[in-house]
Amino acid sequence: MMRYMTIDALMAVIVWIIFFIFRRYANDSKLFPDVVIWAPNYSFWVMLFLYPAYCLLVHYLSGYYLRPFRKDWLVELATTFFASIIIALTIFFVLLLSDKVVSYHYYYVSFSVLFVLQFSFTYVPRLLITKHLYKKMKEGALRFNTLIIGTGQNAMMVCEQLQKARKLDGNYVVGFIDVGETMLVDREKVVGSLSDIETIIHRFHVTELYVAVEKTNEHHLFELINQLIVFQVSIKLLPSSFHFLTSRVKMNQFSISPYIDVTALSMSDWEICTKRFLDVVMSLVVLSLFAPFFLYLYIRVKMSASGSALYFQERIGLHGKPFKIIKFRTMYPDAENGTPQLTTLNDERITPFGNTLRRYRLDELPQFINILKGEMSIVGPRPERKYFIDQIMKKAPYYCLLYNVRPGLTSWGPIKVGYTHSIDKMIDRLNNDIVYLENMSLLSDMQILFYTISILIKGKGI
Repeated sequence: MMRYMTIDALMAVIVWIIFFIFRRYANDSKLFPDVVIWAPNYSFWVMLFLYPAYCLLVHYLSGYYLRPFRKDWLVELATTFFASIIIALTIFFVLLLSDKVVSYHYYYVSFSVLFVLQFSFTYVPRLLITKHLYKKMKEGALRFNTLIIGTGQNAMMVCEQLQKARKLDGNYVVGFIDVGETMLVDREKVVGSLSDIETIIHRFHVTELYVAVEKTNEHHLFELINQLIVFQVSIKLLPSSFHFLTSRVKMNQFSISPYIDVTALSMSDWEICTKRFLDVVMSLVVLSLFAPFFLYLYIRVKMSASGSALYFQERIGLHGKPFKIIKFRTMYPDAENGTPQLTTLNDERITPFGNTLRRYRLDELPQFINILKGEMSIVGPRPERKYFIDQIMKKAPYYCLLYNVRPGLTSWGPIKVGYTHSIDKMIDRLNNDIVYLENMSLLSDMQILFYTISILIKGKGI
């Protein structure tokens, strides 16, 4: 990724220098007779730094840097093309506002030059880097270490398919994991068992796991996924393993991959990057503009009961990693006495002001700090405590699928179910969050935010 970003920044500097020279030459030497070329008054040196920074931002939002390897040439071309248009249009109209003397009839000349320069100087180096990486994959110098979970017929089949596509995909099978089934693979290639999986992943620098066990039920399969998902590697299954996830079969290169990637998101790359960017921007805006309101709530909570006004509680987030969620305290100190308890209707542990906070979900506002830290998102499944997750997974083992995304302030689950007072309601919320995962998009996030704001205004947070 850093290689692409470095080259993109360098090319952006070159583009701005060439374009600046073009503008001055076109005006001073009258390259086009009787035509005043777009020549904004912005400082050359200021834009020499701002222009590359803006280009990198647009390229990040396009999702180009999210997956630096295995780039499809057509996707790379389209992504670079549309990013270049956005960059040229934005710079063009922003600088246009400062122009004093312009020739509107020939504006397209300057815009065309800027776009052609931006696209050409960005795409050609990218294409050369991508071709070089593919060449290294074909030669075996660049590879993606892969583990196969299983030792039976399915494991042999997966290994054979990966070896055939090795030059195209770069997968290099470093070994098999013994799960106690029939041993049909070469024993010398078995690198350990599931109990050693963490050590094996780190030792071989594994980036992909293929689950190819022979026979398993849904509960056992999700127990396996739950064990593997914390390692932040791609986890792929045979479609026959779990029919519920067949919608996750993705287009790969020029064919459809026969495997289900349970760690893949339904969002496109540009949406994933834009979602994170908006999370950061909106959090900064909220924390800055509403700082006095935050201080007011802090004082009111402090006055309503003894103890700290802020409450830190361990929750399970992205990749199954624990983090400390931040809330305004709504209960009296030591309300749980060391044992996690669900909130009930008319719960006497809740302070009078805490009840107001919960009704309007104001107790969740400090979590914008969690969002800035990258632990949460504005929209995403609500994070839960491990104590309750363990109980949920006994009835709904697919809870581990939520670990693929950052937990959020709000999602379909809280909107449909509200505060959960029982494990059954938690499972109901989980099922709504699974629907969200399968339909993630920026549009759905906007819809969820609209419904959330409507609930808050009406005071129906409880």
